[in-house]
Amino acid sequence: MRYLSSTLGALALLVFTGCTASAGELFNGRDFTGWELVATPATDINATCKNLPDGIVAATGLPVGFIATTASYENYRLHAEWRWPGKPGNGGVLVHISSGPKDRAWPLSLQIQTKNKNVGDLLPMAGATFAEPLTSAPGATPALKAQTASDSEKTVGEWNSCDIVCQDGMVEVTINGVLQNKISQATPHSGRIGFQFEGTPFELRHLTVTALK
Repeated sequence: MRYLSSTLGALALLVFTGCTASAGELFNGRDFTGWELVATPATDINATCKNLPDGIVAATGLPVGFIATTASYENYRLHAEWRWPGKPGNGGVLVHISSGPKDRAWPLSLQIQTKNKNVGDLLPMAGATFAEPLTSAPGATPALKAQTASDSEKTVGEWNSCDIVCQDGMVEVTINGVLQNKISQATPHSGRIGFQFEGTPFELRHLTVTALK
């Protein structure tokens, strides 16, 4: 029985990590090991992101593209906090980043909007799919499933929290304690984690990922 429990625990860890990642803080506070910037023109992540005191990461938001973990994740809870230090803008959390087609600068993935006044909308990017119907008009760009509750974004300059649960194709999005979106049968259902650069500086902190059994 002891051997079986140990074996099952090891298998659960492999499913979570994709054999490449572990639970805990995704930024180490010293450098950007485990992250990359994907953009055109190709740019060093250290030219666009800076570690500040108290575990804060300041991002310039340029060039247009995204930063992403080099590790992949499946069945996890992601917690992230962000704010607009100046003028608010557009951005998003990307989950299940996978190889495949791109939509302009954006990879095959699911986007959770952090765009000012649209926080919690969920967008299938570059061919990603899920079971629930979209709320955008047919043929509209971008296609999306809008947030389901009243706007729960904090005042500009304050820290917002985003909790995203990804498990067996289900994705549940909570913004500042308010459930804003939920989908099922997501494809892809695992992959890398990232944040969009859409031209506006923003800050991140307390970025953690926790395995789900």
